[in-house]
Amino acid sequence: MTTISQHFESLRQNNQRALIPFVTAGDPNLDITAEALRVLDAKGADLIELGVPYSDPLADGPVIQAAATRALKQGTRLASVFEMAQSLTRSLRSPLILFTYYNPILNLGITTFLQQLVAAGIKGLVVPDLPVEEASELLQQADAAGIEVILLVTPTSSKQRIKAIAAQSRGFIYLVSVTGVTGMRSQIQTGVKDAIAEIRSVTNKPIGVGFGISTPEQARQVIDWGADAVIVGSAFVQRLAEGTPYRRLRAVRDFCSELKTAIS
Repeated sequence: MTTISQHFESLRQNNQRALIPFVTAGDPNLDITAEALRVLDAKGADLIELGVPYSDPLADGPVIQAAATRALKQGTRLASVFEMAQSLTRSLRSPLILFTYYNPILNLGITTFLQQLVAAGIKGLVVPDLPVEEASELLQQADAAGIEVILLVTPTSSKQRIKAIAAQSRGFIYLVSVTGVTGMRSQIQTGVKDAIAEIRSVTNKPIGVGFGISTPEQARQVIDWGADAVIVGSAFVQRLAEGTPYRRLRAVRDFCSELKTAIS
């Protein structure tokens, strides 16, 4: 499996944009999560974000919060997420990106956490509650371990702050499309277009837009505005939350195909 940076470079050379689905590990259970990752990998995902369920997910909206609560009740823990990932990463074309809050990393210890991340075959890391000013230790150790830490830019980030984040972020820049938490929205804020241009003025690293994208039309819109990737979370998590296992996976499969067609 290639690194995130290599994957984006390959896409860029072929004039393609990336689709990055997000799923919550363990909802409804880890077996279905593993199947969902295989389905997404086969149906157009370029990278996949795997969310670690957490008891106080400050950046997440109601859909992902509910999924995390269900996963925790099922007994999903960081160790079991790593075990599940390790069992299938070698068979996936799409690099996996772990999405976790900082407390589980601190509890385990940065060095041990990164060792387990590498052993699981995961290539990237998003830590939404870790500001760039406090990220140096994690970034240094992650660089040494070959893990790409992706940092977030928000709609209210100043140009100076965008420069600092762009300099430190690995793989791509994660542009949060809204002020607030994740979740499905009826439209994408027009300020995203300006934010993409602002980031583009200070870096040539790829830009991925997430938080609030829930339809093929919205995905196409952010690509037309200049994004290199679209990140879709709550809409996938919602589809995995309802129906029989077969219906959940079919819904994820069909939606992934629709999104990939929209941005191609």
